[in-house]
Amino acid sequence: MFVRKYPRQMIIILVTAALTLAGCNVGATPAPTLDVSAINTAIVGTTVAQLSIQFTQTAQAQPTSTPAPTDTPVSLPTFALPTAAGALPTISFNTTPVVGTTPIAGFTQLASPAPAGATAVLGDACNNSVFEGDITIPDGTVMKPGKDFIKTWAIRNTGTCTWDDGYEFVFIGGDTALDPYNFKFSQQKDWVGPGEGLNISVNLTAPLAIGKYQGTWRMRNDQGYYFGQIFSVYIEVKK
Repeated sequence: MFVRKYPRQMIIILVTAALTLAGCNVGATPAPTLDVSAINTAIVGTTVAQLSIQFTQTAQAQPTSTPAPTDTPVSLPTFALPTAAGALPTISFNTTPVVGTTPIAGFTQLASPAPAGATAVLGDACNNSVFEGDITIPDGTVMKPGKDFIKTWAIRNTGTCTWDDGYEFVFIGGDTALDPYNFKFSQQKDWVGPGEGLNISVNLTAPLAIGKYQGTWRMRNDQGYYFGQIFSVYIEVKK
């Protein structure tokens, strides 16, 4: 009922409103249309230009070519021979010839060793002895063939044990033509305490043949152990 009654009036109102809106836009400048292709072209150009500048600067900063490696000489340390101030000590040689031998140039005869003393090498704390001198028949004594004689040595007990029964003064080498024998400490009167000395004697005989003779003796304990210094006799038999 309402539509049929007011159709003409509605049309008039709508037309009037349309004309009014159209009149408001008269004289206005239309909004520009964005060209997307142009914008993309500008962005690409700017980017290419910036990259070109960066590549140029990098190329200028780097050397145009890598130099070939060269061999650089290395200084080695210098070694100098010692001068007179730092020279090695000079060794002098004694060229005195040894009697009965032909000397060799540049070599020195060694000195004769000193006589052995009463040391641990010759014995031990318990058993040791030392030679104190010849009482009779010095070395080199001249004798007639077949002559009997007594050789006596001065000897001292330098150990801590007593030389008692079982100890002996034993012939250990030399010329048996001297008719040597051993001395036994079998009697208490012959026993020798630590630090005590005695004169010990053996009976000998000069050989019948002309010549030089020698014999050696040494102490031996009750267990068969030799100790102490060696005692000797040297004689010459002449007619």
